[in-house]
Formats: sequence, structure tokens, C-alpha cells
Amino acid sequence: MPVPVGGPLPPRPLLRTRAFDALRTAIVDGTLAPGERLNDAELCEWLGVSRTPVREALAHLEKTGLVQIKPGSRTVVAPLDDRAAVEAQAVVASMHELAARGAVPLLTDARLAAMQQANADFAAALASGDGDAAIAADGVFHQVFVDVAGNRMLAAILDDATPLLRRMERVRFAALAGRSSVAQHQTIVDLARSGDVEATAAAVRANWMTLRPVLQ
Repeated sequence: MPVPVGGPLPPRPLLRTRAFDALRTAIVDGTLAPGERLNDAELCEWLGVSRTPVREALAHLEKTGLVQIKPGSRTVVAPLDDRAAVEAQAVVASMHELAARGAVPLLTDARLAAMQQANADFAAALASGDGDAAIAADGVFHQVFVDVAGNRMLAAILDDATPLLRRMERVRFAALAGRSSVAQHQTIVDLARSGDVEATAAAVRANWMTLRPVLQ
């Protein structure tokens, strides 16, 4: 990530957010492997920011369970933790269920079409064995309800909890074990189109809970 040239640096909160987003993405997609040591100087050079936003980003990542900081010793990428992932799954499933309840009455044909396309992209990614693309398409699919519901607190909770699951899902989708989710997604779209709030919410929760065998 290049250092900005030709003008003042962005405000520190923006630099911190940029560092946080880049580091979180690298941890979730496996670029930074579990147990890998994180060196401040190397991270500053890679991200093009000073030490302060890097340390602030790492502190936030520690709170979300993706980084472990041992003061005066070292900072490492957190190992894959089955218990933490199971706990995160319960939160994520509940939040998406809540998002569905708020979103279904407000859905438009365009939003439903976006979900349908995301599921088609999801199926294609699974068929080609592209786990990263599958995760991205799955994210687009579920984000529709989150966006339509418009609950900022719900969205903030998901932003912190979901990455713990995504690291596990990379294993699941890479093994093509996520194919059952294609049919589940279609059921969610059909129920949402019919306007059945309760059934849609239950189907969304069930879809997120299908990861439990992998986590255990």
C-alpha cells in the first residue's frame, strides 16, 4: 500500500481504519497465517503508515480475536480457535436472523435479483473450487438483508464477529462442502419473495448454523 504523495496525510482515524481493514483481510484470507509473528516495522512499511495507526489496528484486531498481543514480547496472528468460532457463529446467526426480520418487509425486486445473482456466483465459485470467490459471493448474498434492515448496531457487531467464521469457512468452501448452501440460499430468496418474515428469518439462521460440524 503506497504512502500518499503530494499532500497531507489522511487523518489518523482514516489511517487506522485502512490499516485495520488491510490486516484483517490478510488474516482472514490466509496471507498472514495463524501463529505468524507480526513485526511493527514490517507492517508499517507494507501499509505505508506510521506505527501509531498500526498499533491501534492491532489492538482492535486483538479485541475481535484475530490477533494475540503479549506486551513486551510479541504480537502474532491468533491460531484457529474452534470455541471462539462456535461462539461467533451463535452471534452471527442471531444477527442475520434479526436482519432478515427487518429486511423482508422492505425488499424490492432489485434486491431480490441481487441475491439471486449472488447465489449463482456462489454456486459457480463452488463448482470451480474457488473458495475465496465463494466466500465473497456468500458475503454479498447475506449483506443484502443487512443493508436493507439498516440497523447500524447490528452491522457493527457482524463486522467484528464474522471474520472469525470466515477463516473457518475458507476450509469448508475449499472442500466444496458448502454446496448445500446453494439450495438453502434459494429457499431464503423464495421465502423472502413470498413475504414470509418468520420463515425467512428461520431459514437464514439455519443456513449460518450449517457450519457447526466444521467448527466442532
